[in-house]
Amino acid sequence: MKIKLIYPTWPKLMDQTEFNLPPHGPVCFAAAVSDDVEISFCDENVEELDFHEDADLIVLSVMLTCQMPRAWEIADWYRAHGKKVVFGGIATMLHAEETMSHADSVFLGEAEGRFDKVIADFKRGHLEKMYDFFHDFPDMNLVGTARRSILKRELYNFRGVQMVDLIHASRGCRFDCFPCCTPYLGGRKFRPRPIDAVVKELESIDNNRLFFVDNSLAQNDEWEKELFKAIAPLKKKWISHPIKDDDEILDLAAKAGCWYVYQAIIDTSDHIRRRVKRLQERGIGVEGTILLGLDYHDEDYIKRLVDFLLEINLDLAEFTILTPFLHTPIRNQLEKENRILHNNWIQYTTGEVVFKPAKMTVDALQSMYHYAWETFYKDCGKEMKMAKLFIEVIKKEKKDGTYKKTVLNANRAWL
Repeated sequence: MKIKLIYPTWPKLMDQTEFNLPPHGPVCFAAAVSDDVEISFCDENVEELDFHEDADLIVLSVMLTCQMPRAWEIADWYRAHGKKVVFGGIATMLHAEETMSHADSVFLGEAEGRFDKVIADFKRGHLEKMYDFFHDFPDMNLVGTARRSILKRELYNFRGVQMVDLIHASRGCRFDCFPCCTPYLGGRKFRPRPIDAVVKELESIDNNRLFFVDNSLAQNDEWEKELFKAIAPLKKKWISHPIKDDDEILDLAAKAGCWYVYQAIIDTSDHIRRRVKRLQERGIGVEGTILLGLDYHDEDYIKRLVDFLLEINLDLAEFTILTPFLHTPIRNQLEKENRILHNNWIQYTTGEVVFKPAKMTVDALQSMYHYAWETFYKDCGKEMKMAKLFIEVIKKEKKDGTYKKTVLNANRAWL
């Protein structure tokens, strides 16, 4: 049996440097499929989709809301040509009802230990319209090493430099942040993978540079310490979302190869200033993630915020516009206040204003979004700041003897 697994394209943000990381959802899904099932994978963000390749079953893995319109379009074509189509992934769970009319079957939840039933039903000719494992989470011992063999590795480089591989050490998130749909999707219970399974997967990845895509590593102090101690001997260099602001944990993270972290910058407080400084003092870079359009934001506030980011010497900054995704606390609030402008999902990219701001016009917030990008990177462009982070990681790799030349085309590389 052959599955055609498709990861649809989506509109890229014009202010960001465009590069593509190997997607995480599809390789995790592929690992949950029996080895005797052939998988042909297409990431439409890096290659053209061949609609005429033969396959028994079409599976669409959809992560982002702004991917959904393209995913529905692809599915409609396949179904019109007699193919059965199954949807899964985070965005599918958010848009399950809308997706039903574009799919033969919708899979909700995590695939480990469950997708074999879908395949068996397909072979019998009796696909269920919905497989609902929503919040019926699998045993974390079933989460195996992602099936990265389906990737075309040569397609994931930026100016000749191989990009990071994605991995996760846990699922779920005990926090309930107002713009985030993770509690709805993965539950508010922290669900760590066995640390030895994480180490085994890290050892299997032929790439020294990784990205832990966990929602937050700062969910359990003792687990976080044990994880960093266990992965330190591998000498991998990695990126993650926040880690605990604790002396012991920060020191262990640095020793374990922490390259840089994504840190939410929510204000101009001394707390944020101190947190960034403490990371950088340990040789850990900081990419600030800055959400624009909160109810206390006006144009002057955003200008002061950008000035603050420059003052504290952030390594990188990623600006996004508050976006009311389905099943988030902020969506519920803005719906009650009649502030949602539209549900044109392809514009839910975090780069376009889709709600009525409290202290600005829609046009003013859109303008301030571009102002933030342009001002922060005025004296040193995005690509140069990224290059500086790569230079730092190369220094670390050379120091511990793990450096591998990853430049695929020296004429195009910026290293």
